Amino acid sequence: MTDPLTSVADVEALRTQLATEQYLADPALATVIFLALRLGRPLLLEGEAGVGKTEVAKVLARVLGRRLIRLQCYEGLDATTALYDWDFARQMLEIRLAELGGETGPEGRTRVARELYSESFLLRRPLLEALMPDPAGPPVLLVDELDRTDAPFEAFLLEILSDFQVTIPELGARGTIRAPAPPIVIVTSNRTREIHDAIKRRCLYHWIGYPDATREHAILAARAPAVPAALAMQIVRYVQRLRAHDLFKVPGVAETIDWAHALLALGQVELDPATVEVTLGVLLKYQDDLARISGAASRELVDAARS
Repeated sequence: MTDPLTSVADVEALRTQLATEQYLADPALATVIFLALRLGRPLLLEGEAGVGKTEVAKVLARVLGRRLIRLQCYEGLDATTALYDWDFARQMLEIRLAELGGETGPEGRTRVARELYSESFLLRRPLLEALMPDPAGPPVLLVDELDRTDAPFEAFLLEILSDFQVTIPELGARGTIRAPAPPIVIVTSNRTREIHDAIKRRCLYHWIGYPDATREHAILAARAPAVPAALAMQIVRYVQRLRAHDLFKVPGVAETIDWAHALLALGQVELDPATVEVTLGVLLKYQDDLARISGAASRELVDAARS
């Protein structure tokens, strides 16, 4: 099985490889990613929305040449949706075809019953798919926004992460499936609630905060290189000062990049109050925040960004 570290000699080499995919990781983040790979441990990334947690898994999959498997979490997510299900429509069709073919005797019913719960009718959901052999090596499994689920699902996930093995009772003796090598697991949380300590103990942990102005400018230059240098600097200054305000939802790096693309599409070469006013909805996603920043407050931010 291919070792995910064959092309990653050390932390600096990993930072360089991430940078080739336009992801500028600081030394602390690059170190914990490297350790997760080297030690074979899941990595739990927490932070506000839009700071680049999900992007870590996407970029890492590209850097390592691995398949990315994403489990998007939500309230009510259960094992059936996350692990496996059965193709009931095809099963019903198989039953109907058997009836039309005259397979109504004991032998026919036994055959149909056996085949209905075979792998050909099994629908692999993300967690099961991540356990399957892959010629390229273990995939990157992204468990995104785990904080949106509930405690029972966390307990179920903990069992999967502990053994990387599941049992599908309907398959009988062939029903135990174990990953030939553990997938590379990235778990993210926006911390809308606390993740259970048992999950945290199983994972390496890192908090991704908002970048300082220098790193955010470098990120913007990498992700939106067509934006004029002067405008990019003004955008970063504006957003950095904006984050100091009492907002319901502070804009993340993703919003900074989106805003830069929006201003570029409007042909802007520098910030002006009128354009900023009509594009604030790219940065701010709540009416209360828009009302708080619109008008004089936004003009002051523009003046400070251009000074």
